[in-house]
Amino acid sequence: MLAFKIPMEGQNDASSAPRCIGCGSLVRMLYVQYSPGNIRLMKCEKCKAVADPYIECEFMIILIDLILHKVEAYRHLLFNMLYLDSDVYKGILQSSVLAYIFLDAYKISFLNGGALDSSDSLLSAIWCCAKILTGALVEDIIFMLFILMGSKFVLNFSYNIERYREVILAIIISSYLKLFLLSTMVWESPLSVIHIVNIFVLSSNIVALRVVTRSQIGWCVGICCLAHVTKILINHWLLQLL
Repeated sequence: MLAFKIPMEGQNDASSAPRCIGCGSLVRMLYVQYSPGNIRLMKCEKCKAVADPYIECEFMIILIDLILHKVEAYRHLLFNMLYLDSDVYKGILQSSVLAYIFLDAYKISFLNGGALDSSDSLLSAIWCCAKILTGALVEDIIFMLFILMGSKFVLNFSYNIERYREVILAIIISSYLKLFLLSTMVWESPLSVIHIVNIFVLSSNIVALRVVTRSQIGWCVGICCLAHVTKILINHWLLQLL
């Protein structure tokens, strides 16, 4: 059982407060614990439903609902499991950014048919890896800039560094399906696997952006599609340079 309590008393930053996964409203607490293993889930004062029933669910159920792109699962993950003011949040953000860049670097290498050659010297191999990592970093920075600028100017997202960190983390975590790229290290896979993964990542990014910005789905689709198209164009340009 996954269980945690998040009181709002004395909490000034609404972005780090728990939310009802049904309507998205702020709640004072998610549950009350009477004794170890004995809890009572609290209801949302607005919609009168249980604020977060995922608290009593196994992680695999949450993961399945994330894959199914359920908004409630994303609210649970982004608002009720992650804390913007905690060291855990900062550690997750840093680790997620590194993993995101390395997975994109692997994708570039995979599309390039494996940039490294066994006959290359050590210096050549290091130089090739450096070019791939730099390319992945550049395309990810431009991609995130498109997402953040779209959130600011199209969705009128409030200018707050914590809110933008929230958007970045939401986009990175919702790209978890990139992990399936690692399966190509074990099984021989066609290049179409990359495109399938990209489509799932795009749709997941749309849901995550909609959840954290609380905006209309149409605008989120436009912003994410533009950012992903830009990333694909940069990716093709980088492949020409390698």
